[in-house]
Amino acid sequence: MDLNLLVALDALLEENSVAAAADRLRLSAPAMSRTLARIRRATGDDILVRTGRTMSPTPRALELRDEAHELVRRAAAVLTPARELDLDGLERVFTVRGHDALVDALAPLLVGAIAAVAPRAGLRLLAETSADSTDLARGHVDLEVGATRPERPEIAAETIGSDRVVAVVRRGHPLAGGDLTPERFAAAVHVSVSRRGRRHGAIDEALTGLGLSRRVIASLPTSAAALDLAAGSDVVAVVAERVCRPLWTKRDLVVRVLPFTLPAVPVVLAWHHRHDSDPAHAWLRDEVRRALETVVAPDGGLTP
Repeated sequence: MDLNLLVALDALLEENSVAAAADRLRLSAPAMSRTLARIRRATGDDILVRTGRTMSPTPRALELRDEAHELVRRAAAVLTPARELDLDGLERVFTVRGHDALVDALAPLLVGAIAAVAPRAGLRLLAETSADSTDLARGHVDLEVGATRPERPEIAAETIGSDRVVAVVRRGHPLAGGDLTPERFAAAVHVSVSRRGRRHGAIDEALTGLGLSRRVIASLPTSAAALDLAAGSDVVAVVAERVCRPLWTKRDLVVRVLPFTLPAVPVVLAWHHRHDSDPAHAWLRDEVRRALETVVAPDGGLTP
């Protein structure tokens, strides 16, 4: 029995694409097609069938997917020798992708930590894309930090903490002083922060429940861009309080607690299970975890 077929089967069932599986395993597309043909002969099933321009797993393939993935993960753990991590000699570039405010807050902490103990290691910090990506699964990204727990079973996730959202305005703004009521908040002109360009969300749902609505004049892709606009105009930006503290402090903005209740925003760390037993990746996870805990650590915050 060729156990390499299990590795190929796992990749094919995660990607649902011969080309993507070939890219992940660093094979040519023809080589992966031949491997798929061998898997079909071994299982007596088509495994993947073409549906238009895409490929879909057969019912038998869906039955095999979780079992194949677990077998590959366990085999990798068995065949990976235990070893101590030599941080001083570690030559590896790690890629971390996340929400812009989280990346801004993490950068000085992570760069300092890596420079201090792993002088030959490097770090790439990337912004979130405008659409969900499979870069974690394909190995292009080591860690992702954001507010959403991934749903794919091969992706591990850990909630590190949470943050609340607050209203941010320039000094001298009408909302910078006095009682901030839902009515005053709703009457102002707002901007939203959304990598997908969404102008409405949980805030609008909360206002609707109070019989109110607001005017959202624009959506911006990053918290920094929204805070820059708030610093030079009369728009209101709503951002995460602790995560964005360096951003609104640097711009000398006024922060107000929202006059209604919204759920706290979780801070989630995610990675692919293939890295569970990788000592270097485990070290990176520990460093990112500590940095995130520092960023979202309760510090009293604002008066409710």
